Amino acid sequence: MISVLLVGKGNVAFHLYNAFLKVDEIDVSQINSRKLQNIPNADVTIIAVSDDAIAKVSAQIKNSFVVHTSGGCAIDELQNTTRKGVFYMLQSFSKEKIIDFSEIPFCLEAHNYKDFKVLEKLAIAIGKKVYKVNSEQRKALHVAAVFVNNFSNYLYKIGNDICHKHNLSFDILKPLIKETALKIETLTPEKAQTGPAIRGDQKTIQNHLDLLTKKQQEIYQILTKSIQNGD
Repeated sequence: MISVLLVGKGNVAFHLYNAFLKVDEIDVSQINSRKLQNIPNADVTIIAVSDDAIAKVSAQIKNSFVVHTSGGCAIDELQNTTRKGVFYMLQSFSKEKIIDFSEIPFCLEAHNYKDFKVLEKLAIAIGKKVYKVNSEQRKALHVAAVFVNNFSNYLYKIGNDICHKHNLSFDILKPLIKETALKIETLTPEKAQTGPAIRGDQKTIQNHLDLLTKKQQEIYQILTKSIQNGD
C-alpha cells in the first residue's frame, strides 16, 4: 500500500484523485493548497498547483517525498528539504472531460532509483506509458507541447473566427482536423505537410491574405515562410 497526498484542487489534482481512488494498493487523500496548516503524512506528496506556486507550497511541506506535476518547472524548484521528484503527465486536463490515463505519457524524475520506482509504480497503477525524463528534457518537451497543443488550438480559434465572419460552420473543418491528427500516426509531420505554402501557390496565398485581418496576415505569412524555408 502506497499512501498518496494530493495538494491542490485543480484539473490535474481532480483527475489524479479519482484515478487513484480506484486502485486498491493506493491510499489517497487530498487537501487544498491554501490550507496547509495540518498536512497529513504520506509516502508520496504530489503538489498539483500552478507553476508559480510550487516553490511557496513545497517549502511548507515536511513530508519525506514531495513531487510536482509541472512540465515547465525543474525538479529543484521544489523547496522542501526532503526528497524530491516529478510526476508529469503530458496531457491537457479539464474537469468536464473524462481522461483515459492508459493513453497518457507519464514523464517521471527523481534523485534516486528507489524514488523513481515508487513513482513508476504509481504511474503503472493508473496508466501504461512511462518515460524517464530529466528536467532539461522535460523543459524541451513542454515547449514542444505548447506548439502542438496550445498554438495549434489557437489556430483552430482563428479558423473558427474566419468561418464565423463568413457565415460558415466550423463543423465543416472538423473532419480535416481529425485527418491531420491521424496522419502523424503513420507519417512524420514533415512528410504530412500539404497546402499552398509547400506547393508554392502564390496566387492562392495572396487570395488568402486578402481575406484576413492584419493580425491574421502576420501569422499566415510567418507560418507560410517557415514552411517554405523548411524551418
